[in-house]
Amino acid sequence: MKQRILSLSVACGLALLAGASAAQGFKASNDKARAGMRVPAAAAATAAAAPAAPRSADFIVAVVNSEPVTNVEVQQQVERLRAQAEASNMPADTLRRQALEMLIGQKIQLQMAAERNLQVDSFAVQQAEESVARQNSMTMTELRARLVREGISETQFRADLKKQLVIQKLREAEVDSKVRVSDLDIDQYLREQKAKAGMANAVTQLNLGHILVTVPENASEAQVKQLQAKAQQAADKIRAGEDFQAAVAEFSDVPDGKGGGPMGLRPADRYPELFVKATQSTAVGSIAGPVRSPAGFHILKVLEKSSGEVPAIVTQSHARHILLRPSAQLSEAQAVERLEDYRRRVLAQQDTFDDLARRYSEDGSAKEGGDLGWASPRKFVPEFEEALNALQPGEISPPIASRFGIHLIQLLERREAKLNQREQRDMVRSIVRENKLEQAFSTWAQEARARAYVEYREPPQ
Repeated sequence: MKQRILSLSVACGLALLAGASAAQGFKASNDKARAGMRVPAAAAATAAAAPAAPRSADFIVAVVNSEPVTNVEVQQQVERLRAQAEASNMPADTLRRQALEMLIGQKIQLQMAAERNLQVDSFAVQQAEESVARQNSMTMTELRARLVREGISETQFRADLKKQLVIQKLREAEVDSKVRVSDLDIDQYLREQKAKAGMANAVTQLNLGHILVTVPENASEAQVKQLQAKAQQAADKIRAGEDFQAAVAEFSDVPDGKGGGPMGLRPADRYPELFVKATQSTAVGSIAGPVRSPAGFHILKVLEKSSGEVPAIVTQSHARHILLRPSAQLSEAQAVERLEDYRRRVLAQQDTFDDLARRYSEDGSAKEGGDLGWASPRKFVPEFEEALNALQPGEISPPIASRFGIHLIQLLERREAKLNQREQRDMVRSIVRENKLEQAFSTWAQEARARAYVEYREPPQ
């Protein structure tokens, strides 16, 4: 199936290559949607740049609060959803209705955001674009080349990312701050997970290590065999005792040698079905593969398996950061420039990270030199956590945007740690919050749709 650029839901504000992302473990979830606060798995409408639809007559098919929805817009949205529709055998008329309703919902939410003067600047869009590339194991050059091959203009792609980021801001303002998680919610979730795992005796959470040997589009049979042999060589070395991370660095086709390796503990349904099936009978510590997908050949190491229980042992990160909050006196671009200068000064040993954090950081951790202490998975919001997970001990990230401002992050060290009961419940709290956020957003979106004026128009005869 032809790979197309598809974004995550409007709840995420990020985009993925549909085929490649599904093959590499990045399903349409919003685990990496924002930095500083977690968001739930996406259930809202997907919207993204797509290949130009065939030219057809244009006319108004609906009016949303006096703003028209045109036939061409619907056709373009149909093209964006076509790959998903083909996979589920969706009838053409159902697909068109779904595309129209998604556009109506998006227009309503963008109108609400405009009323609140919610805006997203170019730096946030640039970060979202870079995240698309990282999550699909591409450089920015490779991503742009793929867009060209798919007939998608970079301008339209960035415009669609910007729309989703604006809607994400609206969601944060209207929904996220109102969701609360009680101890009763946590207890109920734990009971439900144990019951599900007991009935099905199934793995509900996985942490997989990952090596990808990519196969280019239109690769010859000889090229495919050569790349398969490379993947087999990686698998053989690991089975013979070579360190998995060393094999990631040697064999995995990811930008700058990063992005491979552990993908993090997550619900099994957030991994591609291919990965789940391949590792179903694989013991913890063992590997599966190579297995083939449209993206290439994958070698998978089972790092953790869980059946409804919160993991007792997790990988924790010890980090520090410098936070600058954009304001009327400090634009986002100026904040980025300052943090880039701080990073340069630390790398040149002209200043220390600790001293700069104490002097300039606008976070409560400033008095501790920006030290955030030891943090378990899900402690930070997705953009922050994504950037942190990409670092090696001692490395400093480029400036990273979140809803709280612009961060400069340094990873100090990592460790394997056993969680006490309180820490395990804190992890469950994050999971439950994600679920409640998703439900709250769905309800809010339906209520916004009900309040809006929507008039459907018949096509011209």
